Amino acid sequence: MGDGASVRVEDVRKSFGTGDGLIAAVDGISLDVPAGRSVALVGASGSGKSTLLHLIGAIERPDAGRVVVDGQDVTGLGRRAAAHYRRTVGFVFQRFHLLPGLSALDNVLAPVLPRKAGFDRDTRARELLAAVGLAGRETALPSQLSGGQQQRVAVARALIGRPRLLLADEPTGSLDSATGEQLMDLVSALAAEHGCTLMVATHDMGVAERCADVVRLRDGKLTGTAIRGRGWAGPARGGLTGPA
Repeated sequence: MGDGASVRVEDVRKSFGTGDGLIAAVDGISLDVPAGRSVALVGASGSGKSTLLHLIGAIERPDAGRVVVDGQDVTGLGRRAAAHYRRTVGFVFQRFHLLPGLSALDNVLAPVLPRKAGFDRDTRARELLAAVGLAGRETALPSQLSGGQQQRVAVARALIGRPRLLLADEPTGSLDSATGEQLMDLVSALAAEHGCTLMVATHDMGVAERCADVVRLRDGKLTGTAIRGRGWAGPARGGLTGPA
């Protein structure tokens, strides 16, 4: 088990063009996440939480500022280097993104099949499916699984490459509240067991409370942070390691 990856966001900005001009999705956010922490990014739709996760995962490139993961500036990576970095990060999305023609086992294996792995991939995939409560369902297609079960497959897939950083973008958004809370309990436990830093974008405070720290966003800006046992600090600029 590792210690997770540290994440530093330095005055990051990202805008998108619309018919009415530019919209600032992320507007000057700075945040420090120590290695091994679990952090919820909380806000309404359009608050910037998903965009911030995409910037940290190098799915999007910021217009300004830096994202530094374990001392590496991921915003300055070229195309091939960014693709390599993304393979070191675990991603869980709201819509599962499972391949419909592949079994649960093959969906978990998909991220590591094109490259060498320093472990037995089939054994690890089966172990992860068992860890998410799907032992015996290895051959099931996504269409044969419930929404909660499909998301469990997606969680196992995100962990197959032994990431030190796990990014979950509205992972419970397609699930009912009880199933969503059970899933987040599972994600939090597995992230801790596997030594991942966990960052979750959510609008659901029931989900956010499964994380050690909560960061609130509104209109692309951080409006406050909550650190367990320390209360609120806001408006936030120094991140989770700043004074509360």
